[in-house]
Amino acid sequence: MDFLQVVSVENMRKSDAHTIEHHTSSAELMYRAAQGIYDAVQFVGKVAIVCGKGNNAGDGYALACILCKNGVIPTIFRASDGFSKDGLYYYKTALSLGAQEERLELANGFTGYDIVVDCLLGTGFSGELKGEIRYAVEQINATNAYVVSADINSGLNGDTGVADIAVNSDLTVSIGAYKTGLFLNDAPYYIDKLVNADIGIHMLEEEYKLIDYSLLHMFEGYNSEVMTIEEFFKKYGFEPEKCNVAECVAQISNEERKTVVVKTDHSAVIADLKYVYFCADYVSV
Repeated sequence: MDFLQVVSVENMRKSDAHTIEHHTSSAELMYRAAQGIYDAVQFVGKVAIVCGKGNNAGDGYALACILCKNGVIPTIFRASDGFSKDGLYYYKTALSLGAQEERLELANGFTGYDIVVDCLLGTGFSGELKGEIRYAVEQINATNAYVVSADINSGLNGDTGVADIAVNSDLTVSIGAYKTGLFLNDAPYYIDKLVNADIGIHMLEEEYKLIDYSLLHMFEGYNSEVMTIEEFFKKYGFEPEKCNVAECVAQISNEERKTVVVKTDHSAVIADLKYVYFCADYVSV
C-alpha cells in the first residue's frame, strides 16, 4: 500500500534544494506550487492575495499570474517590501498582466472580497508574529471571505504546529508534502480542510506516513496507550514549542514495546513499533 508522506521542515528544505540542484528550477517549482493552489480552488469573484517577502509570497505572485491568464484579476496586498529572486520575477510579471495592488492598511478586513489567499509566511516560521505580518493575519481573520492558506497557515510552526496567532483557513494547500506542523498542537484549530499539491519534489528521506482518520480506532485497542496531546506533554515533561512529537512518540513506543497514540480533538500521531503515522479529520486520503 502506498502512503502519502508527512515530513519535517528540514527534510522538505533539503529535498527542495536537492530537486532544484538536480532536477527542476526554483522558478518552475514556484509556478507549480501556484498551479496547485489554483487547481484546488474555484476562483470566482474578487480575489485578494496577501504576501510577505519569501518564497511563500512568490507562490502568491505566481498565482496572480495564473489568475490573470484565466480572466480573474486579483489584488495584491504586501506586508513586506522584500522579495525572493523568483518572487520578484512573478510579482513584476503579475503586474504586467494586469494584477492590481493595494496598500495593506486599506484592507479593512478585506471587505468586498470573495477569496483571500494567505501567502505571508512559509513552513520555516517559528516564534511570535509581530508588526505588519501580525496586522495582516488579524485582517485576514476578520474577513467573511473564503480563506486559502498557501503551504501552511501563516503563524504556525511548520514542525510543531504551535502558534500564538495564525490564519484561520477554510482550505490549506500544502506544497510538496504534508508537514508535521499541519497536524499538531494548535494547527487543527486553524485548518478547516487540508489538501496537498504534488509539485515534483524528490524527497530525500521517508519519515512518516499519512493514514485515513477512519482507521484511527484500529490503533486504540489492546496494549495501546492512548492520550491527549496535553496528557502527553504533562506525563513526559515535554514542551510543545520544542518537542518533536513524532520522534518522541516513536521512542516511547519502542521503549515500552506498545502502540502509542497521541490525539488532539481532530488529529492524531501514532507509533506502532514499525512506523509513525499521522491522521486528521480535515484531510482526505
